[in-house]
Amino acid sequence: MFDLPALEAELAGTLFAGKLHFAGVTGSTNADAVAAARDGAQHGSVYFADEQLAGRGRGDHGWISVAGEGLYVSVLLRPQIPASHLPLLPLAAGLATAEAICAVSGLKVDLRWPNDLLIGPRKTGGILVEANLQSKGPPHAVVVVGIGINVHQRAFPPGLATPATSLDLETGKTIGRQTLLVTLLKSLEREASALADPAAAKEIPVRVEQASTWIRDRNVNVHGPQACTGVTAGLDEHGFLRVATANGLVTVQTGGLRAAEKN
Repeated sequence: MFDLPALEAELAGTLFAGKLHFAGVTGSTNADAVAAARDGAQHGSVYFADEQLAGRGRGDHGWISVAGEGLYVSVLLRPQIPASHLPLLPLAAGLATAEAICAVSGLKVDLRWPNDLLIGPRKTGGILVEANLQSKGPPHAVVVVGIGINVHQRAFPPGLATPATSLDLETGKTIGRQTLLVTLLKSLEREASALADPAAAKEIPVRVEQASTWIRDRNVNVHGPQACTGVTAGLDEHGFLRVATANGLVTVQTGGLRAAEKN
């Protein structure tokens, strides 16, 4: 379990100080954060749990959230940034999470656009961002950033679309969830704040390309409303993925990627 007084002490002076909301068991931390947003919860409110009974990933996929095994956290943000920068927030969250994992474990994370966290070919985490929620309070954007990271898991269900792993399995040692949470929140605050700076925001797609083997020259199948098959050709200024297909260049705004065989 988490040491809540110690967490508060470690996060003193950050955006999240005094705004931690912990549940031993919950349905979904994202659902908790969304409900709180609609009731006017503050910018920087954090909802995390030891176990989720209905954890969610992108595309309504379930996220297995065994008690005490992973980090399950959702952050409510009311960022005062240009609307044109909002599509970059999921990418900024991916960078923040990859940075935190590396800082705590030494592991290099591969970002599979838009928000899968891979170590080699295996998935260790994912991010679900929900935006434009109905909410009490000021009329600017409201965003919930949900992050799930496999930390202590030693086994996973068969038949997963992407093989899974955990930080403990990859490092051969026990990674502290509390240290990871503190590092993650500080990294997320830094990356989200940078979106208010036009120069820093412009660099986010560039930095994601540098952190990912999936953004350029990768044969992929795109799943979702813009389903297609082709070769990735970089990100545009909004962080959307360009894919060169047999029928021309497609700019994918939402969806998921899987590796495809070369033609």
